[in-house]
Amino acid sequence: MTDRGIQLETPRPYFLTPFTPNAAFYVRYHLELIPNAVDLSTWRLSLEGNVERPLQISFDELVKNFRPVSVAAVNQCSGNSRSRFQPRVPGAQWGNGAMGNALWTGVRLRELLAAARIKSGTVQLQFQGLDRGPGPEGKGADVVMKSLDLTDPALDEALVAYLMNGEPLPMLNGFPVRLIVPGKFGVYWTKHLTWIRALTREDTNYWVATAYRIPDNPRGNTTPAEAAGGTLKTVPIGQVRMPVRSFFVVPDGSSKLPPGLPVRLQGIAFSGHGPVVKVELSEDDGRSWAQATLGADHGPYSFRTWERTWTPTRAGQHVLAVRATDSKGNVQPDAPVWNPGGYLWNKVERQALVVGAVS
Repeated sequence: MTDRGIQLETPRPYFLTPFTPNAAFYVRYHLELIPNAVDLSTWRLSLEGNVERPLQISFDELVKNFRPVSVAAVNQCSGNSRSRFQPRVPGAQWGNGAMGNALWTGVRLRELLAAARIKSGTVQLQFQGLDRGPGPEGKGADVVMKSLDLTDPALDEALVAYLMNGEPLPMLNGFPVRLIVPGKFGVYWTKHLTWIRALTREDTNYWVATAYRIPDNPRGNTTPAEAAGGTLKTVPIGQVRMPVRSFFVVPDGSSKLPPGLPVRLQGIAFSGHGPVVKVELSEDDGRSWAQATLGADHGPYSFRTWERTWTPTRAGQHVLAVRATDSKGNVQPDAPVWNPGGYLWNKVERQALVVGAVS
């Protein structure tokens, strides 16, 4: 989509399986100076700030001295599906491909924090990687740093990962290690993670105080008029989890379907709040719904595949809809969201299909 910073969108067919291949996994950088190589003989993961025991951990030490843990989790850009927003908002006009699911293997963040002995008075943890470059002029944005509250439950499940789908992380996806925060948006999944800092006061750097903020309203929803008014209260997007979503993968509407023959509908669903427990489809614009069959459960934060057989009985255009429900009772809404950042889209997806009579 763009090359400075690099933004690469995963093509739709790669979502037919629950795990997204590494070579097809979406890529999102904010800054243009990204590492093309990392020398593991000199690279260190630094734990610093308000700690009793500052650490400089080598890659070998990380792999050999700490217990490996694996978790399947979806990484989704905050602006996934931004192209759906009306009125349009600035930023990368993603379709639905700014996301991917992988099996991540690494070390629990809490284990590293325990080794460094976080001191009392710590308020937040700040994460920084190796990418650099000129950000917005005069904003001090040449280094991307993101922070989460030390008490955020998401940190209990967070990993510092060195494997992605059983292989070393690709350079574009964060080699040598990447922060994994299941349930949170990808902006907090720091690539090329090299510094973890314990802060005694709330982070005020550009990437927390200004960028990636959402209206402090239900669903992060507002209006252009309210956003322009200058009084809109906002919070970092890290204060919320990814909302429940579901997607059609096939059929994709690119070819005509014959009437009277069964069609295998397939897709994926996920939620940042926990496992998807139900996926439903509608062929009458949401007036009635029928349940799909769910695929294997790979964990609460993984893609869950679904499928259902549908037999069109008439020629013409059909519009199917899909919605998901997670274990916390969150149901995908059939209403759009709007905010100036173009974040948090999770409206019910629809797929137009043409059924043509045999001539």
